[in-house]
Order: sequence, then structure tokens, then C-alpha cells
Amino acid sequence: MHGRWILVAALALGLSSAACKKDDPKSTRWDDAGAVIVNIATSSSAAPIAVGTFNKFFPKDGEGGFKRIYSADKENYAEAKLQKDGKEVAQLSISDTERLATAREKFDAATEKVEGYPVLKVGNNQTTALVNKRFQVKVASPTLDHEARKAILATFDLKGLSSL
Repeated sequence: MHGRWILVAALALGLSSAACKKDDPKSTRWDDAGAVIVNIATSSSAAPIAVGTFNKFFPKDGEGGFKRIYSADKENYAEAKLQKDGKEVAQLSISDTERLATAREKFDAATEKVEGYPVLKVGNNQTTALVNKRFQVKVASPTLDHEARKAILATFDLKGLSSL
């Protein structure tokens, strides 16, 4: 009797393992996500951008009547909120795309430029530039139009950022 339960357990384990194979129609795009993340993280030999490095490239506080408040600062990424008259107008960010080829590739189709760098409108609320084929600079705002967001992109020190 005991042997029969072992056989049933072994069969159940074998069937559940077979159901998890990649060619299973129930498999999803998330099945191999762990491997993709590892490949992205190890696909570059570039040193990470240190915390605080990006901050000096954001628009100056007070420029155009705007107040800049940093809200995130970590390796390869920095973010600030842009306020005017005490209200948040936009969210600004700079990120290193060195390890994210797909983030850079979308700029291949860009037809607009700010200070010579390709710019894309992403949805209705974001405008983003790619500096030195590496750094993504983004302005996100539900209230500003694409042209206003491009004008804010031009207040970043894009030339300085390109020298990193």
C-alpha cells in the first residue's frame, strides 16, 4: 500500500514538471523573466553611475519660476519633481540605459531633436530624449503638452550629461 502512494506521488510530480515546460500552451511571457533580467544586468561592462551624479544636470532651481525637489536618487537613476506656485507641474528623471538596449532602440525612429539629441513623445504625458546614445532624460506631466515638455528638456544640462 505504501509503495502505491510513492508511485502516485512520483507520477504527480512528473506530470506537473512536464506541464511547466516552455512549449506548454499555458506558459506565459513571464516564465523566462528571471533569465532575461540576469542577461540585462550582465550585458555591459560599464561602471554604474554613482548616486548623486545626475543631480547637477537637472534644471536649476528657480529657473522659469519653477522649484525643483529631488524625489529619488540611486545608482543609474535620479528623479525630481518640478513645482510652480506650490503645485507639482512635472516629474523629471535621468536614467542610464547602458544595460537596456530596448530603451535606446526606440529612439532610432525619432524625428524630433532637442539640442541635437533625439526626442520622442511617449503617450500623452511624457517626452523623453536620449543623450549620448546612453542617458534617457524624461519629462512627465499630465498638464503640459509635448512642446512645453520639450522646452523643459532644453533646460537640462544635456551637453554636460553627454560628457559622462
